[in-house]
Amino acid sequence: MNSNLRVAIVHDYLNQMGGAERVVGVLHKMFPKAPIYTTVADRNKLLPELMDADIRTTWMQRLPGILKRYKQYFWLYPFAVQSMDLSGYDLVISSSSAYSKGVVVKDGAAHICYCHTPMRFAWDFNSYMQGNDVPRIQRWIAKWAMSPLRTWDRKTSNRIDHIVANSTIVQHRIAQCYGRDAQVIFPPVDVARFQIGATAPDDYFLVVSRLVSYKRIDLAVKACTTLGKRLLIIGEGPDRQRLEQMAGPTVQFLGRISDGQVALYMQKCRGFIFPGLEDFGITPLEANACGRPVIAYKGGGALDTINPGVNGIYFEQQTAESLANALQAMNELEWDAQTIRNHAEQFSVVQFVQSFSQYVASNLAKEEQL
Repeated sequence: MNSNLRVAIVHDYLNQMGGAERVVGVLHKMFPKAPIYTTVADRNKLLPELMDADIRTTWMQRLPGILKRYKQYFWLYPFAVQSMDLSGYDLVISSSSAYSKGVVVKDGAAHICYCHTPMRFAWDFNSYMQGNDVPRIQRWIAKWAMSPLRTWDRKTSNRIDHIVANSTIVQHRIAQCYGRDAQVIFPPVDVARFQIGATAPDDYFLVVSRLVSYKRIDLAVKACTTLGKRLLIIGEGPDRQRLEQMAGPTVQFLGRISDGQVALYMQKCRGFIFPGLEDFGITPLEANACGRPVIAYKGGGALDTINPGVNGIYFEQQTAESLANALQAMNELEWDAQTIRNHAEQFSVVQFVQSFSQYVASNLAKEEQL
């Protein structure tokens, strides 16, 4: 790859520490001189690997209450990303689950989009809003605004030169929503940060997640309450109060804790529960890197990461009963911690860097031949 290539990275918003932001962190390590353009950023919620990055925000950063109510400004983000001045760059890499793929690049520059998913709230509004406590009038206004947002999303997808999907299910969504082909490159999992525990696991199941309704943590709470199994839940979110109200005495909420503490709980759990329909899902592979098996709903990104009987098992229906049956079945199987970790290493940061670098170099070479 040309070392003189002027590169910019674009991300939707940097106001949380999720899987998409970890991808940006790896892209920053790959292209340390590349500035990171984003609509808004919360400096108190940056990943450690982004603390030294050149982060450039838009005029949205100055809007009142933007960091707390950033979702309510959804209709402004298309204008914000299109206001970014990327005229000085030869290669723009967007990390997008919503808006950043809509940036405008100069003629002759290449735009590669790493797509976490086509914007979920525009293409699957009812599922996205399920369980969210939003006044009816606000919900109606938001739903009305989705039609022009979908039009914008589809139109701007045609400006992208090359699209990468983070999973097979996202590859299918890109084809459905945008009519575009995409290559799958799985997101990076920092398996080196995790180790197999030195002692035998304890008798508890574990969930690590933002506590929002679509993650379906309620299934884990109900299943473990019914079975009388210990369940530890790490994470915070608006769904916590509802989950606590349905939880029995064997369910414990630990809130937000450090990454080091999370790793220790993963090492000691009997199994990691992953009940939602996710675009990919990095935390199950982090648990695998600790040598622990995963009980996952058979859908979404888990279809790419779970090898039944090797690193976990599926439950077929998204119900508490189906999950409870899988938890019982898991106890009857034997699990080899090293085999489970070996599976996780197929999704390592090293593997991502190698695959994405080859993809970028290959497509830039094709551009030069045109």
